This record gives sequence, C-alpha cells and structure tokens, in this order.
Amino acid sequence: MSADQGDTQIRASDSDRERIVTRLRAAVGEGFLTLDEADERITAAYAARYRGDLTPLTADLPAPVPPPRDPRPFAPPRLLVPLAVLAAVFVTLSLVSPVHHFFWPIIPLTFLALRVFGHRHHHRPNAGATR
Repeated sequence: MSADQGDTQIRASDSDRERIVTRLRAAVGEGFLTLDEADERITAAYAARYRGDLTPLTADLPAPVPPPRDPRPFAPPRLLVPLAVLAAVFVTLSLVSPVHHFFWPIIPLTFLALRVFGHRHHHRPNAGATR
C-alpha cells in the first residue's frame, strides 16, 4: 500500500485542515487562486474527513517557498579579545601617566570601536534585498 493510499484511510485532524487552509490563503495572496476558488477549496478543507480528501485541494499549487534565512549569525571578529586587551593597556597607561590633561586613549579606542562595530554593520546581509 502506498503512502497516498494510506492517507485516504487516515482521518484528518484539525491541524491538517488548518495547514491546508493556511496554504490556500497564501496561494490567494500570491495570485495562484481567485477568491472564489479559494473559498470553495477552504470549504472543502473544513469538510474533509480524511487526509486523502485534503491532498487534491493543493495538488495544482506549487510547493511553498521557505522564507530566506540568515546564512550565518553574527560572530564577533577574531581580533575582539586582543583589541580589548589593547584598550585595557591604553587606559592603564593613561592612568599611570604623569600628564592628566587629556584622556588620550579616547582616540585609539574610538578607532577600535568603529572597527569592531563597523565590521558588524557592514557584514550583515540586507534583509530587504532580493535577487
């Protein structure tokens, strides 16, 4: 017995029906079905007793396209720890320095912060871009 023949004898659950109805509503939004066609199929989906009754309702629709996913989550640069150590050295040198007129580590620390956070900003994929 094939899987399709087995589905004709298995009762459809509410979640089975809702999954089909969600797909039919998406098909209307994508322009695959008219409102009348979708209304007929949705009515048939809610009236279906067996999973086999649900299969023909979406058989002529293309497979749903999964949403795009981020290729990789943000990973901090490999130099983050050495940069933090360098920043700590700059601050320590500033504190032990006899001249306290100007907090000079602010200049290299600013460049380091721009480098680290700029890396994060420029290497994120554009979520709104399409190919």
